[in-house]
Amino acid sequence: LQLSAVKLAELHSDLKIQEKDELSWKKLKAEGLDEDGEKEAKLRRNLNVIMTKYGMNGKKDSQLVDTNYIKDGTESDILDDPRLEKLWSKAKSSGKFSDEELDKLWREFKHHKEKIHEYNILLETVSRTEDIHKNVINPEENLVKEEILHNKHRELKDKLRSINQGFERLRKVSHQGYDSTSEFEEPRVIDLWDMAKSANFTEKELESFREELKHFEAKIEKHHHYQKQLEISHQKLKHIEGTGDKDHLNRNKEKYAMLEEKTKELGYKVKKHLQDLSSRISQGLQHNEL
Repeated sequence: LQLSAVKLAELHSDLKIQEKDELSWKKLKAEGLDEDGEKEAKLRRNLNVIMTKYGMNGKKDSQLVDTNYIKDGTESDILDDPRLEKLWSKAKSSGKFSDEELDKLWREFKHHKEKIHEYNILLETVSRTEDIHKNVINPEENLVKEEILHNKHRELKDKLRSINQGFERLRKVSHQGYDSTSEFEEPRVIDLWDMAKSANFTEKELESFREELKHFEAKIEKHHHYQKQLEISHQKLKHIEGTGDKDHLNRNKEKYAMLEEKTKELGYKVKKHLQDLSSRISQGLQHNEL
């Protein structure tokens, strides 16, 4: 795979979480706690998302592009959505954003595209499950399948709500520019905060969640910093390899290995924290529906 150093570190973090989730599921299964197979199905969906995200599913052009915003007008090949392309073009030519803000906005657009991508994979999985469901004859098995489908439809509903909220935010920011009084800057944190405000939390729980999101955003910023340093170190290493200076090369290899390990570790912590926060919000939203 032609993946950058940063994407390889992200893949490592995703697979580490997948491995931990699978080990937890094996314990549950051994105790007979996944009789309907819903947790196993979710693990398969998550693995499918990872494989598609990093271009390991045998399909071309399925990787999310690992780049800053592109200045030569080829972004439309990457966003795959006319509405997003139109918004991005408007924002880029509006003069309301500094280069740094455009970088940040481009990250938001990529994050939104990733959410749509994951939603489509889940939608495809649900459609396949419904096809299987139609062929079930046994009434008891039918009830189990109904419950699995109900859970999947709820998951789809949560993701669609997040996509709609995310698009509205992108539309607002693209037209008005960034709000200097905005509480959060990172797309994933903004998503979580918007959903948390719709969940069944008390004021005290919401305030506690807000504080946790601040810590989470700081963790993401630290991860971004190490990702940038890793990319710089990778470029430097490639340059030094051509000079033949072994001592210089070894010193830079050590620095690169340290940065790679730190980026992997932080990536795992960010994704695990995101998983935990999303799970809490999902429970709050379910209470609303009840």
